[in-house]
Amino acid sequence: MSNREHRGSCHCGAVRFECAIDWSRGTSRCNCSVCGKSRFWKVVIPSAAFRLLGGEEALVQYRFGRGEIVHHFCRRCGVKPFGTGSHPALGGPFHAVSVACLDDLTPGELAALPVRYEDGRHDRWDLSPAETRHL
Repeated sequence: MSNREHRGSCHCGAVRFECAIDWSRGTSRCNCSVCGKSRFWKVVIPSAAFRLLGGEEALVQYRFGRGEIVHHFCRRCGVKPFGTGSHPALGGPFHAVSVACLDDLTPGELAALPVRYEDGRHDRWDLSPAETRHL
């Protein structure tokens, strides 16, 4: 799987999106307080590669810590299909898309995706935490 267009949604289908993903960049899981509790598995893409198809009115936002990342949740089903932010190391504005919300990946494709672990709990995004089995 290289560069590919995908469609995704929240659980109830109110929030729908499509995005172009360069899978060569891999996916990641983080141990920060919010990702650890929600088991958020993400793929980071440039915001220009993301299109919200429907459900803007169903989205609610949550911020914590420094408030730099906006976590978007469906107000109806509670699922977080993506987060947004901007950071120079990530190429500027980005969307962190929930891999679990992509509707067109097979179980085999999901299992084959590379995962990088990040120690967000200690603001060491460049390092993997000592324990990752729970993530």
